[in-house]
Amino acid sequence: MKWSIIKVGIMAVLLSFTTWAMGDEKDDREERRAERHKRKLERYQNQWNSLIPKYQNLQFAGSIGLLSAGMGWDYGRQRQWETEFMFGFVPGFSSNKTKVTLTLKQNYVPWEVSLGKNWVLEPLETGLFVNTVLASDFWVKEPEKYPNNYYKFSTRVRFHAFLGQRIALNMKENFPFRRITVYYELSTCDLYLISKFTNQYVKMVDILSLSFGLKFHIL
Repeated sequence: MKWSIIKVGIMAVLLSFTTWAMGDEKDDREERRAERHKRKLERYQNQWNSLIPKYQNLQFAGSIGLLSAGMGWDYGRQRQWETEFMFGFVPGFSSNKTKVTLTLKQNYVPWEVSLGKNWVLEPLETGLFVNTVLASDFWVKEPEKYPNNYYKFSTRVRFHAFLGQRIALNMKENFPFRRITVYYELSTCDLYLISKFTNQYVKMVDILSLSFGLKFHIL
């Protein structure tokens, strides 16, 4: 009789331990599943957040229009890389039509120097950009009305390289912008470079374009 009671007690203890172990394992699986879902949701949110423009910019001149405006994204450990998308307009100086331009720009700012009192100098800025004119007067492929290879370049798309400098002011927390940047750039394009190297009468000043701009950093 006593031995039966002992066996029942042992079985009850084993059953309780098994039930507890299974319940604990189930809780662990639920926690791991919830943690995986949380990480997946965070990655998803970060991917969408990365698409939000980090700043807005306004530029005067620079071979992309008299005035251009757009938005940009900065990234990298030191925010040293920037990608910009801008629309510009060219008034009808030599024609009766105002033209619209579209520019995709890639910037690289290797370092910055603190000037104190929230002022920052970026002594070197460089990069590339491609620009197109949204008008039927310009073409990518040579029209049939011209002899074959009469024009050996596109009049609609230009590739540019530039160098420049910036100075920025970091704003206070209650200000709508995180930073305001003023910059200038000297740029040239593929067609100008070809002209320079194939025509001895073309001077360096003839192939350079000067621009000035503002950047309003939000994030």
